[in-house]
Amino acid sequence: MEDSEAILDSLNLNPKLFINEVLNTVDDVVDDAFNFYYQEASAKLKTNGTEKSQDLNKGIDITRNRIQSVLEKRLAIWEKYCLHHCFSVPEGFSIPKKDKSSVDLNICQGALCDPYLDAKLDSLRKRLLAVLRTVEKESEMLNRDLQELERHSTSSNRCAVVINEALKLYEENPLNEMFQEVVTTASELGIKMGKLKTSMNEEIGRTKTRSIYLTDINFCTTDPCKGLSNAELKDLQEFLAIVKNM
Repeated sequence: MEDSEAILDSLNLNPKLFINEVLNTVDDVVDDAFNFYYQEASAKLKTNGTEKSQDLNKGIDITRNRIQSVLEKRLAIWEKYCLHHCFSVPEGFSIPKKDKSSVDLNICQGALCDPYLDAKLDSLRKRLLAVLRTVEKESEMLNRDLQELERHSTSSNRCAVVINEALKLYEENPLNEMFQEVVTTASELGIKMGKLKTSMNEEIGRTKTRSIYLTDINFCTTDPCKGLSNAELKDLQEFLAIVKNM
Protein backbone atom coordinates (compact mmCIF):
# COMPACT_ATOMS: atom_id res chain seq x y z
CA MET A 1 0.00 0.00 0.00
CA GLU A 2 2.76 2.42 0.87
CA ASP A 3 4.53 1.75 -2.43
CA SER A 4 1.25 2.23 -4.28
CA GLU A 5 0.58 5.53 -2.52
CA ALA A 6 4.10 6.77 -3.32
CA ILE A 7 3.74 5.90 -7.00
CA LEU A 8 0.27 7.45 -7.20
CA ASP A 9 1.50 10.60 -5.44
CA SER A 10 4.27 10.92 -8.02
CA LEU A 11 1.56 10.88 -10.68
CA ASN A 12 -0.52 13.49 -8.77
CA LEU A 13 -3.20 10.89 -7.95
CA ASN A 14 -4.88 10.67 -4.53
CA PRO A 15 -7.28 7.71 -4.19
CA LYS A 16 -8.46 8.62 -0.69
CA LEU A 17 -9.39 12.13 -1.79
CA PHE A 18 -11.37 10.72 -4.70
CA ILE A 19 -13.22 8.23 -2.43
CA ASN A 20 -14.05 10.92 0.14
CA GLU A 21 -15.49 13.17 -2.58
CA VAL A 22 -17.69 10.31 -3.81
CA LEU A 23 -18.95 9.56 -0.28
CA ASN A 24 -19.70 13.23 0.36
CA THR A 25 -21.60 13.44 -2.92
CA VAL A 26 -23.69 10.40 -1.95
CA ASP A 27 -24.51 11.98 1.43
CA ASP A 28 -25.62 15.21 -0.27
CA VAL A 29 -27.85 13.29 -2.68
CA VAL A 30 -29.46 11.34 0.18
CA ASP A 31 -30.09 14.54 2.17
CA ASP A 32 -31.70 16.27 -0.81
CA ALA A 33 -33.81 13.22 -1.60
CA PHE A 34 -35.30 12.88 1.88
CA ASN A 35 -35.87 16.63 2.22
CA PHE A 36 -37.81 16.58 -1.02
CA TYR A 37 -39.70 13.48 0.16
CA TYR A 38 -40.68 15.23 3.41
CA GLN A 39 -41.91 18.38 1.61
CA GLU A 40 -43.99 16.41 -0.89
CA ALA A 41 -45.49 14.21 1.83
CA SER A 42 -46.38 17.25 3.96
CA ALA A 43 -48.06 18.92 0.99
CA LYS A 44 -50.03 15.82 0.03
CA LEU A 45 -51.12 14.95 3.59
CA LYS A 46 -51.52 18.59 4.67
CA THR A 47 -49.69 18.08 7.96
CA ASN A 48 -47.98 21.47 8.26
CA GLY A 49 -48.52 22.97 11.73
CA THR A 50 -50.26 19.89 13.13
CA GLU A 51 -49.31 16.98 15.37
CA LYS A 52 -49.25 14.73 12.32
CA SER A 53 -46.22 16.65 11.08
CA GLN A 54 -44.10 15.28 13.95
CA ASP A 55 -45.33 11.76 13.29
CA LEU A 56 -44.47 12.15 9.60
CA ASN A 57 -41.00 13.38 10.47
CA LYS A 58 -40.36 10.42 12.77
CA GLY A 59 -41.52 7.96 10.13
CA ILE A 60 -39.25 9.51 7.46
CA ASP A 61 -36.27 9.43 9.86
CA ILE A 62 -36.81 5.72 10.55
CA THR A 63 -36.95 5.01 6.81
CA ARG A 64 -33.85 7.09 6.18
CA ASN A 65 -31.84 5.36 8.91
CA ARG A 66 -32.63 1.93 7.52
CA ILE A 67 -31.76 2.93 3.97
CA GLN A 68 -28.63 4.80 5.00
CA SER A 69 -27.32 1.91 7.13
CA VAL A 70 -27.55 -0.44 4.17
CA LEU A 71 -26.01 2.18 1.88
CA GLU A 72 -23.08 2.79 4.25
CA LYS A 73 -22.28 -0.93 4.39
CA ARG A 74 -22.25 -1.15 0.61
CA LEU A 75 -20.13 2.00 0.30
CA ALA A 76 -17.61 0.61 2.81
CA ILE A 77 -17.26 -2.51 0.68
CA TRP A 78 -16.88 -0.32 -2.44
CA GLU A 79 -14.16 1.74 -0.70
CA LYS A 80 -12.12 -1.35 0.21
CA TYR A 81 -12.47 -2.70 -3.31
CA CYS A 82 -11.18 0.56 -4.80
CA LEU A 83 -8.19 0.74 -2.46
CA HIS A 84 -7.14 -2.90 -2.82
CA HIS A 85 -7.91 -3.44 -6.50
CA CYS A 86 -8.59 -0.26 -8.51
CA PHE A 87 -5.77 1.82 -7.01
CA SER A 88 -3.34 -0.98 -6.20
CA VAL A 89 0.00 -0.95 -8.03
CA PRO A 90 1.50 -4.35 -8.91
CA GLU A 91 4.65 -5.38 -7.06
CA GLY A 92 7.87 -4.43 -8.80
CA PHE A 93 6.23 -1.63 -10.78
CA SER A 94 8.35 1.52 -11.09
CA ILE A 95 8.04 4.69 -13.11
CA PRO A 96 10.89 5.10 -15.61
CA LYS A 97 12.91 8.24 -15.18
CA LYS A 98 12.94 10.53 -18.21
CA ASP A 99 15.74 12.79 -19.29
CA LYS A 100 14.32 16.32 -19.35
CA SER A 101 16.71 17.51 -22.03
CA SER A 102 15.78 14.66 -24.38
CA VAL A 103 12.08 15.24 -23.71
CA ASP A 104 12.41 18.95 -24.44
CA LEU A 105 14.38 18.21 -27.59
CA ASN A 106 11.77 15.72 -28.80
CA ILE A 107 8.99 18.21 -28.12
CA CYS A 108 10.84 20.93 -30.03
CA GLN A 109 11.59 18.65 -32.95
CA GLY A 110 8.16 17.04 -32.96
CA ALA A 111 5.84 20.01 -32.48
CA LEU A 112 7.41 23.41 -32.02
CA CYS A 113 9.99 23.08 -34.79
CA ASP A 114 7.77 21.62 -37.50
CA PRO A 115 8.88 23.15 -40.84
CA TYR A 116 5.39 22.79 -42.32
CA LEU A 117 3.81 24.68 -39.43
CA ASP A 118 6.54 27.34 -39.58
CA ALA A 119 5.85 27.88 -43.28
CA LYS A 120 2.13 28.15 -42.59
CA LEU A 121 2.75 30.68 -39.83
CA ASP A 122 5.02 32.77 -42.07
CA SER A 123 2.39 32.75 -44.80
CA LEU A 124 -0.29 33.83 -42.35
CA ARG A 125 1.95 36.62 -41.03
CA LYS A 126 2.57 37.94 -44.54
CA ARG A 127 -1.12 37.84 -45.40
CA LEU A 128 -1.97 39.59 -42.15
CA LEU A 129 0.60 42.33 -42.82
CA ALA A 130 -0.77 42.80 -46.35
CA VAL A 131 -4.30 43.11 -45.01
CA LEU A 132 -3.18 45.61 -42.36
CA ARG A 133 -1.40 47.75 -44.97
CA THR A 134 -4.47 47.70 -47.21
CA VAL A 135 -6.65 48.72 -44.29
CA GLU A 136 -4.26 51.57 -43.41
CA LYS A 137 -4.31 52.87 -47.00
CA GLU A 138 -8.10 52.70 -47.18
CA SER A 139 -8.31 54.44 -43.81
CA GLU A 140 -6.06 57.26 -45.05
CA MET A 141 -8.15 57.63 -48.22
CA LEU A 142 -11.34 57.75 -46.19
CA ASN A 143 -9.86 60.40 -43.92
CA ARG A 144 -8.87 62.51 -46.92
CA ASP A 145 -12.34 62.13 -48.43
CA LEU A 146 -13.91 63.14 -45.14
CA GLN A 147 -11.71 66.23 -44.88
CA GLU A 148 -12.55 67.17 -48.48
CA LEU A 149 -16.25 66.75 -47.78
CA GLU A 150 -15.91 68.91 -44.68
CA ARG A 151 -14.21 71.64 -46.72
CA HIS A 152 -16.91 71.47 -49.41
CA SER A 153 -19.58 71.55 -46.75
CA THR A 154 -18.01 74.63 -45.14
CA SER A 155 -17.73 76.37 -48.53
CA SER A 156 -21.33 75.49 -49.39
CA ASN A 157 -22.51 76.84 -46.07
CA ARG A 158 -20.65 80.10 -46.66
CA CYS A 159 -22.12 80.44 -50.16
CA ALA A 160 -25.57 79.77 -48.77
CA VAL A 161 -25.07 82.48 -46.15
CA VAL A 162 -23.92 84.99 -48.79
CA ILE A 163 -26.86 84.14 -51.06
CA ASN A 164 -29.31 84.47 -48.21
CA GLU A 165 -27.87 87.85 -47.28
CA ALA A 166 -28.09 89.01 -50.91
CA LEU A 167 -31.70 87.85 -51.15
CA LYS A 168 -32.48 89.60 -47.91
CA LEU A 169 -30.97 92.84 -49.20
CA TYR A 170 -32.83 92.43 -52.48
CA GLU A 171 -36.09 91.98 -50.59
CA GLU A 172 -35.40 95.01 -48.40
CA ASN A 173 -34.27 97.32 -51.26
CA PRO A 174 -36.15 97.44 -54.62
CA LEU A 175 -32.98 97.01 -56.71
CA ASN A 176 -34.97 96.01 -59.75
CA GLU A 177 -36.72 99.37 -59.84
CA MET A 178 -33.41 101.22 -59.37
CA PHE A 179 -31.81 99.21 -62.19
CA GLN A 180 -34.77 99.91 -64.48
CA GLU A 181 -34.50 103.61 -63.69
CA VAL A 182 -30.78 103.60 -64.55
CA VAL A 183 -31.50 101.83 -67.86
CA THR A 184 -34.22 104.35 -68.75
CA THR A 185 -31.97 107.30 -67.88
CA ALA A 186 -29.11 105.87 -69.95
CA SER A 187 -31.46 105.38 -72.90
CA GLU A 188 -32.72 108.96 -72.66
CA LEU A 189 -29.15 110.24 -72.40
CA GLY A 190 -28.19 108.32 -75.54
CA ILE A 191 -31.11 109.84 -77.44
CA LYS A 192 -30.21 113.38 -76.32
CA MET A 193 -26.55 112.92 -77.18
CA GLY A 194 -27.55 111.63 -80.62
CA LYS A 195 -29.63 114.76 -81.19
CA LEU A 196 -26.75 116.98 -80.06
CA LYS A 197 -24.35 115.15 -82.34
CA THR A 198 -26.74 115.65 -85.25
CA SER A 199 -27.07 119.34 -84.45
CA MET A 200 -23.29 119.71 -84.26
CA ASN A 201 -22.81 118.00 -87.61
CA GLU A 202 -25.45 120.20 -89.23
CA GLU A 203 -23.85 123.34 -87.75
CA ILE A 204 -20.43 122.32 -89.00
CA GLY A 205 -21.88 121.68 -92.46
CA ARG A 206 -23.56 125.08 -92.55
CA THR A 207 -20.37 126.77 -91.35
CA LYS A 208 -18.37 125.16 -94.12
CA THR A 209 -20.98 126.21 -96.69
CA ARG A 210 -20.93 129.80 -95.50
CA SER A 211 -17.15 129.81 -95.56
CA ILE A 212 -17.24 128.87 -99.20
CA TYR A 213 -19.88 131.38 -100.35
CA LEU A 214 -19.28 134.17 -97.84
CA THR A 215 -15.60 134.98 -98.01
CA ASP A 216 -16.05 138.31 -96.21
CA ILE A 217 -17.01 136.66 -92.88
CA ASN A 218 -14.56 137.20 -90.05
CA PHE A 219 -13.85 133.69 -88.69
CA CYS A 220 -11.65 135.04 -85.95
CA THR A 221 -14.73 135.60 -83.84
CA THR A 222 -16.06 132.03 -84.43
CA ASP A 223 -14.79 128.86 -82.67
CA PRO A 224 -15.70 125.92 -84.94
CA CYS A 225 -14.09 123.42 -82.51
CA LYS A 226 -16.87 123.94 -79.98
CA GLY A 227 -19.50 123.06 -82.53
CA LEU A 228 -22.38 124.32 -80.35
CA SER A 229 -22.78 127.84 -81.73
CA ASN A 230 -26.06 126.92 -83.42
CA ALA A 231 -27.39 124.46 -80.74
CA GLU A 232 -30.70 125.31 -79.15
CA LEU A 233 -30.70 126.47 -75.54
CA LYS A 234 -33.49 124.02 -74.60
CA ASP A 235 -31.41 121.02 -75.75
CA LEU A 236 -28.38 122.24 -73.80
CA GLN A 237 -30.43 122.65 -70.63
CA GLU A 238 -31.92 119.14 -70.93
CA PHE A 239 -28.45 117.69 -71.50
CA LEU A 240 -27.06 119.42 -68.40
CA ALA A 241 -30.02 118.23 -66.31
CA ILE A 242 -29.47 114.60 -67.38
CA VAL A 243 -25.73 114.82 -66.62
CA LYS A 244 -26.42 116.22 -63.14
CA ASN A 245 -28.87 113.37 -62.38
CA MET A 246 -26.31 110.66 -63.29
